[in-house]
Amino acid sequence: MPPAADVDSSRADLAANRAADGPARAPLRAPATPFAWFRALSRVEKITFWSCYGGVALDAMDLRIFSFLMPALMKAWHVSPAQVGFLGSAALYAAAAGGWITGLLGDWFGRVKAMQFTIVIYSLFTFLSGFATSYDQLFVCRTIQGFGFGGEITAGVVLMAEIVGDRSRGKAVGCLQSGVAAGWALAAIIASLALACLPEWVAWRAVFWSGIAPGLLLIAIRRYVDEPEIYKEQREQAITHAARMKIHDIFRPGVARTTFLTTLLALGVQSSGLGISTWLPAYLTMSRHLSHGAVGLYVIVLTAGAFAGYIASAYLADARGRRPNFLFYVAGSLLTLLAYLCLPMPPWLLLVAGVPLGFFSQGLYGGMGTFFSELFPTAVRASGTSFAYSAGRLGAASGVAFVGVLAHGYGIGPALLAVCLLSYVLVLVATLLLPETRGRGLR
Repeated sequence: MPPAADVDSSRADLAANRAADGPARAPLRAPATPFAWFRALSRVEKITFWSCYGGVALDAMDLRIFSFLMPALMKAWHVSPAQVGFLGSAALYAAAAGGWITGLLGDWFGRVKAMQFTIVIYSLFTFLSGFATSYDQLFVCRTIQGFGFGGEITAGVVLMAEIVGDRSRGKAVGCLQSGVAAGWALAAIIASLALACLPEWVAWRAVFWSGIAPGLLLIAIRRYVDEPEIYKEQREQAITHAARMKIHDIFRPGVARTTFLTTLLALGVQSSGLGISTWLPAYLTMSRHLSHGAVGLYVIVLTAGAFAGYIASAYLADARGRRPNFLFYVAGSLLTLLAYLCLPMPPWLLLVAGVPLGFFSQGLYGGMGTFFSELFPTAVRASGTSFAYSAGRLGAASGVAFVGVLAHGYGIGPALLAVCLLSYVLVLVATLLLPETRGRGLR
């Protein structure tokens, strides 16, 4: 679609959306730019976007910061890769339960309240992880932390999906999910600086302590964020008809198939994405023999590619459709991962190869939030989306641990490749069985 036509359709869609969802206001005359959809948002809606973006970035930072500390923890506590893998999986297992509970809270009490709950939990326990004096204590802190960050991204994408218009939803939610790459880059910068400038025994603690500061700022910002009109209307209707959402509603006829297939899709996307983000620093350190400082640089380059991948996915999903978008990214992920792990490369080429690897392997996430929001009805949108994300993350946690188990006999590279190949098969199967939803209204 030509850019000018895309802008016009986005304006018309936003105007129609606002006419249905809330009081009418004078349309904004946005210039013909790729971000016309953002310029057309009100001040409060822009604050909502940036608060959601900050939550997603902090979620990603707290989750991925652990991956940079794995070699230091193995050395400090004399534990095996499998034990550290299980430590990483603990947060993901808890995130599966916490994510679904957050989704239920989002449908029962509101998207914004659910987001506030999650950020308090994961910021606090990231901070407390820095005081752990044993493997067991860190295991407990990581588990509770995971319970908090499990629902942050799903609550954010549902809230944003319900604010923007149908034809711009892919761009808005996809750009929101680029916060994952921003958070990952922030984790790389913080961890690299700490490990390079501080003694190793205190560096990993300082990295965990850094997780509390941004969360306090974001809590203050979210005081100005309100629930979307479409959710308020659904809540009023539910109260009027005494039809409050039940936990089992996402498994009822007509919704159960969507729940199963979105869970399968989330499992494939997250098993590959989390496997790469969790184990890549250890792979670069232990298999490619890079220093901690160099690993940080390599990961920052990869996150730059990931950021571009998220943004491109956002626009491709609206331009070409949700399903073609997933197929394109799976093909690219497979080819780039094979090249990165299997081909001999000098350090400079390995650094450059991080850009397409990040673009495809992490950009695969970009279309997921939009797709899920359009597949589930309003009454169960948060719980259905969060269940799919969370159940998929539960399986992905097993995949992260399984990489550590396989690495004992085959090395980190072959183990990571095997888990990712299986994950991409799951993404293909789910994508081909789900319907196309581009342009579908949330009502």
